Amino acid sequence: MTIVKQISLFDIQELLSLESSRRFDAIFSTFDVQPIFHLFTKKTLRGAPRELNYGAMIQSLIIRIVERIPTIKDLVKRLINDPLFCFDCGFLVSDPVPSEASYSRIIDVISQSTILDDMQDTLIQLAFLEGFLSDEHLAIDATHFESRDASKPSEKKETPTKKRGRKTKEEHVAWLAEQAEVEANRTTYEKKIEHQLDVPLETLWSDAPIAPQWGIKKNSEGKNTFWYGFKGHLAVSSKSQYIVSRLMTSGNLHDSKAAIPLLKKVEHLIPSHFTTAIFDAGYDYEPIYTQATKQNMRIVIPYNPRREGEYTEFDEHFRPTCVREHSYCYDSFDEQYRTLKFTRPKECTTCPLRNDSLCQKVFKIKCNTDIRKYTYPARGSELWKNLYKERTAVERVNAYLKQYFQLKNVRHRTGRKAKLHFDLVTFIYNACKLATDRINAILQDQKQAT
Repeated sequence: MTIVKQISLFDIQELLSLESSRRFDAIFSTFDVQPIFHLFTKKTLRGAPRELNYGAMIQSLIIRIVERIPTIKDLVKRLINDPLFCFDCGFLVSDPVPSEASYSRIIDVISQSTILDDMQDTLIQLAFLEGFLSDEHLAIDATHFESRDASKPSEKKETPTKKRGRKTKEEHVAWLAEQAEVEANRTTYEKKIEHQLDVPLETLWSDAPIAPQWGIKKNSEGKNTFWYGFKGHLAVSSKSQYIVSRLMTSGNLHDSKAAIPLLKKVEHLIPSHFTTAIFDAGYDYEPIYTQATKQNMRIVIPYNPRREGEYTEFDEHFRPTCVREHSYCYDSFDEQYRTLKFTRPKECTTCPLRNDSLCQKVFKIKCNTDIRKYTYPARGSELWKNLYKERTAVERVNAYLKQYFQLKNVRHRTGRKAKLHFDLVTFIYNACKLATDRINAILQDQKQAT
């Protein structure tokens, strides 16, 4: 039996034009691609014309993250085999499909600029102006991801033999001068955290180390885990879960050294909006409290004792205790004098010493006494516990970035290109979040109208 091939009524291009896909229009409507496109515009009209569609290539890099396409090779293969996907990315029928080398070149150009930082700031301010970023609590934490680069073997350093005995006066003066010179030559993030308080935001942002390094962290079982790569530091709004500020650093940088840059960046983007900053115990350093106080923010950090002796007349939350070691109850906070008020414990109602002179009725402690121990809300209070529960927002966003936005899938070598991958992932996450909030707002309005 012969098979007769029927003639189609429409050409393939006409069929594709009838079925226009707009799956990614909601995401692209949240930002403007032109700042990235301007990096590839010709400076003069002379020379050969550009053959590649750079605008579509930029859009395809963004869609690759959304569609979870693992590699550039798979992206090129998808563009060749799927015409509808090719049109979604912005390519025309006459446009040639770019090669992997072409994508590598535009990635290198984008990684040398700060365009994504500016676009990220604009996107966050747009979400704030549209009312989707209205919550006032900020959760800050770090997450790690591995590098594409191979780890370099550590160099063996020869330890010089030390002369026994006390140094002479001349040797001691020379040693002090040497130590002062070493301290002066340290970079911004090699110095102690308190040096960051007076450093401008631009310097903190540009001096962040981004070369891959070995990092160490304890897992849930208390064992050390190692990785070679980077850390992503995020400041996330607790309810709307926008990434308000983010910073990528080397894997060996301590989490606490990125807290002040993130707080300063948040204040620069949306001044005097956020009222509370929530951290885990690894951020319990006095300069972080000082920076939050400058920004008129409350701070919630579990106390982390460091080589401190036992403290008497106070419990584990630094509430005063009575003679029988019952903890006083937190009562209120005086905003004008920044004073915590504690009243008698409940056990005093039946205590035989309640009328004794040793039993004080009220304690008032100023927060300036020790800004780490005496914070508002007071440690151990219900408000403090409820606020600390909101810290899970940043952990949830970390999981989203790794599982759905390919944060773990770094396909480029060197820290500069890895930073581009991190910036692109966090930017696309915020764009998808804003697009979702807009769609939900439209559906809510339609539901109320009906």
